[in-house]
Amino acid sequence: MSDTPVVFETLDTADGQQLKRVRLNAEKSLNSLSQAMIDALQPALDEWAADDAVAAVFLEGTGDKAFCAGGDVVSLYHDMRRHAEGEPAPVAERFFTTEYRLDHTVHTYPKPIVCWADGIVMGGGVGLLAGTSHGILTERSRLAMPEMPLGLFPDVGGTFFLGRMPGRMGYYLGITGEHVFGSDIFELGLGSYMIASDQRETVVEALRAARWGRSDRDRHETASQVLAGVWQAHDASGATPLMDRFATIQALTDHATPGAVVEAIHRAADSDESLQSVAKGLGRACPVSQAVFDRQYRGGRHLSLAECFRRELAMAVQASRRPDFREGVRALLVDKDRSPSWSVPSLAEVPEATIDAHFTLPADYTSHPLADLS
Repeated sequence: MSDTPVVFETLDTADGQQLKRVRLNAEKSLNSLSQAMIDALQPALDEWAADDAVAAVFLEGTGDKAFCAGGDVVSLYHDMRRHAEGEPAPVAERFFTTEYRLDHTVHTYPKPIVCWADGIVMGGGVGLLAGTSHGILTERSRLAMPEMPLGLFPDVGGTFFLGRMPGRMGYYLGITGEHVFGSDIFELGLGSYMIASDQRETVVEALRAARWGRSDRDRHETASQVLAGVWQAHDASGATPLMDRFATIQALTDHATPGAVVEAIHRAADSDESLQSVAKGLGRACPVSQAVFDRQYRGGRHLSLAECFRRELAMAVQASRRPDFREGVRALLVDKDRSPSWSVPSLAEVPEATIDAHFTLPADYTSHPLADLS
């Protein structure tokens, strides 16, 4: 397998246009999104958006285990630990800036982007899936926003897409990090089709055989019609155990503070087996991350897409300069001792000033790097 971070392939369509096949190419790391991937994807998407010969993009991951298991936070950790707390962490801050710009590009792309979201889809992978116009899920799709034990927060546009899930499902998934599978992901609004996992090449060939038209509207309609036909022939729809608990989750999250939500889940787990692993996960979460996410979610529901990314970049830059993010990555992914020493020991003790500080860029930023997003 090539060491190239992203593999690009051009496929000719039936009407003489091009389908760009794009593969995240880091199978050993479950296609975790790296700076090299971002640096390859952004200029390619920019070029194709202006190229009338390109009809659509097909985005996938190498192998059959994962589309994308998140961002390459270990590399960010090694950068952050070279800098004292409170000082800029240039590698991490550049990563978040370029990642969020890429996600915004995907969300606002004029042409169809078809995403084959088979296998593991977490963190940065969810950010890409959520932005694509035509997301394909399979019976093996497994999604999570697992940032709480990392000392981070549900970023990559999480403010936008979690806030638009039914009821308070987005809040629940953000604060618990619970894993969601197959048709439940579809019911949450992330993805447009449920297609069997062994039909990847069938999908590609159907897209390749299509006649796309020349307007963006025609191309989106063509993608929808083609994928709807494959879905009908190879439906992978199944059970929805998460959404079957919708009323329960609504009740558990019907509180004004994150502490009350966490307490409600712990109480319910005593008699509800489905919540026991969730409750254990809450015990591993970073208290500051929980408090920051609560503010992020409750204060972000009426923001535009661009406003969400600008706000999240301030949060990510601040997290990169504070102790919890680097400590969470160390404990979970580097030393793997699973014994983080958080800056604040409990959710009840997180100062309001600490939460407030996450929502403003540091003073050394004279302008916002994402100010041009619209």
